[in-house]
Amino acid sequence: MTQNDLFGHTPAQGSLFGEGENRMASPKKDDEPDPAKVRVRLHDLLAKAKQAKTMPWNERQAGMWEVVFPQMANWLPEEEAEQLRFAFAQEMERLSKAA
Repeated sequence: MTQNDLFGHTPAQGSLFGEGENRMASPKKDDEPDPAKVRVRLHDLLAKAKQAKTMPWNERQAGMWEVVFPQMANWLPEEEAEQLRFAFAQEMERLSKAA
């Protein structure tokens, strides 16, 4: 059933989503990240930290990565996650002293 707009006109095309016949279901987003993509991202961040002579992020970004990196590692197997967390923490400590 098509509804008229505020001016009494019938729209040329109805909504694709919502209730009723011939409507598409709203897209569903997968809540769990792909561990392979998480792994690549964490290794990229760790490599950036290892290659840097000084902190490669501003203070706000560095603080964010100190919180987010360990949380992202939760999507990996525990032993791998612990190794990455440890390596990243060591690099962040080294970089904070280099400033």
